[in-house]
Amino acid sequence: MNEPQPTAAALAQENEELRAQLEEARELIHAIRTGAVDALAVQGPEGPRIFTPQGADQGYRTLIEQMNEGALLLGEEATVLYCNACLAGLLGRPLAGIMGSAFDDFVPPAYKAYWASLLLEGWQGRSKGELPLQTEAGELVPFSVALNVLRFNQTSALAVIVTGLSARREITAIRARVAEQNALLDRKSEELKHEESARQVGERAAAAANRLLEGIPHIAWTATPDGHNSYLNGRWFDYIGQENAAGFDHGWSLHLHPDDGAAAGTRWQQCLRTGEVFEVEYRFRNRAGDYRWMLGRALPSRDEHGTIVQWIGTCTDIHEHKLALVRIDEGQRELRDNNEQLTRANVDLDNFIYTASHDLKAPISNIEGLLDALLSELPAATAQSAEVRPILALMEESVNRFKRTIEHLTEVSKLQKEHGRPIEPVNLAAVIRDVCLDLEPLIQSTGAVLDVDVAAAPTVLFAEKNLRSVVFNLLSNALKYRAPGRPPQLRLRARPEGASVVLEVQDNGLGFDATQETRLFGLFQRFHDHVEGSGIGLYMVKRMLENAGGRIEARSEVGSGSTFLVYFIG
Repeated sequence: MNEPQPTAAALAQENEELRAQLEEARELIHAIRTGAVDALAVQGPEGPRIFTPQGADQGYRTLIEQMNEGALLLGEEATVLYCNACLAGLLGRPLAGIMGSAFDDFVPPAYKAYWASLLLEGWQGRSKGELPLQTEAGELVPFSVALNVLRFNQTSALAVIVTGLSARREITAIRARVAEQNALLDRKSEELKHEESARQVGERAAAAANRLLEGIPHIAWTATPDGHNSYLNGRWFDYIGQENAAGFDHGWSLHLHPDDGAAAGTRWQQCLRTGEVFEVEYRFRNRAGDYRWMLGRALPSRDEHGTIVQWIGTCTDIHEHKLALVRIDEGQRELRDNNEQLTRANVDLDNFIYTASHDLKAPISNIEGLLDALLSELPAATAQSAEVRPILALMEESVNRFKRTIEHLTEVSKLQKEHGRPIEPVNLAAVIRDVCLDLEPLIQSTGAVLDVDVAAAPTVLFAEKNLRSVVFNLLSNALKYRAPGRPPQLRLRARPEGASVVLEVQDNGLGFDATQETRLFGLFQRFHDHVEGSGIGLYMVKRMLENAGGRIEARSEVGSGSTFLVYFIG
């Protein structure tokens, strides 16, 4: 059955009633916003409820109105009892269009179930979530909502804070940047603390080093890693005079010898680049105005990371040492000059010996021929007479002695030319045995006793011919210059000694004054004239040994015997 349609008059009356209600609602909202109303009665299923969203405190209302986040109060039916202007701005709606509305009207259909769950949790205590809300233009804007139950005069309301996620994300980014900046500041602060700590450690180390350097007798100094002087101990100021310690380097460059500055500076820069040990010799002027040589040395001091933190150096006075080196150089030059003169003299002597021996052979041969002719012309009786025979014998002996001298000079000349003859290992025992066979008649006639033991050094490096001459001269001299009244006793021993082999020849003969040892090995030197000799044998022995890098020494006591020590190179 169809209901009757309202008349135009009824509709007009209903329209006027609605207009009156709308005007009443606008006045109520204005009263709430301006604080003219401190409480709001809302009719519910159980009767009217009183809400005081701002209490009677204008300060709270002002605070909420000035918030940068949306704020609202919901009744149990999710009706908006109150909202601030920020929420209206976030939703792009007029404030009057939100007050008294159901908040569900602003939630998109797809999120209504989620919103209902947030409401349920919120009424149970509190809840939080994210969802889009629809603006008046129909745009969906994401928001974060936080719900919390509030009580007003035994009546509950649900307070909701609405925050735009774009602003939240911006805040989060700002917080991240702030955190990053704070972390950077923390790191810088730690680095500064570390640097300060390292600086303090360095200062303490430098102070300790300075105390140590003040106690040494040398000039001591320190420099920065880039090479600038940072400290000089008291010895420097004592050396140059406190009054002369001017400038940033306390007079260092002013007192350095001009001829030494360039080389020292180049080496110093190289060491700064490479970290090598600095060492140089240079001269510094003292307070008296005299330059003295110094040995400068410096080492880099490094931290636990291997970085150079400073240089520590000293200057040691080596002036006397340098002068001594100059004297040594001068002496060496003089020695070289003398050696050159001796070499020339030896060459001249060799030439003289060769020339004399060669040129004297013809005259002595002529004298010998004339003597033979004289003997053949003299009657036998005259030649054998007591007056003539001794004179002829003396003449023959003189000629023979002259001939032997010429032969010895020839041998010396040959010996000079044999310098540098190749050497080879030679069996020492075999050479001694051959020499003893040559001297056997003399050994038998004198009753000599030989004790030979060369097992400790059976071979020597020497020219075999020269080794035979050395052994022959030493053994024959021991037999010739034997002590009367006792048989000769000869003892031969060989032993290694360092890099040499030593042959020791000991006898119990006449001996000689030990102070005359330098003359013993001279040319034509003789200490005993009662036996035949030329005074050339030991000279030749000494020369042969020295030519081969060896030497000979003699020890003796008059009347007790002699010991000769022959050193062969190993």
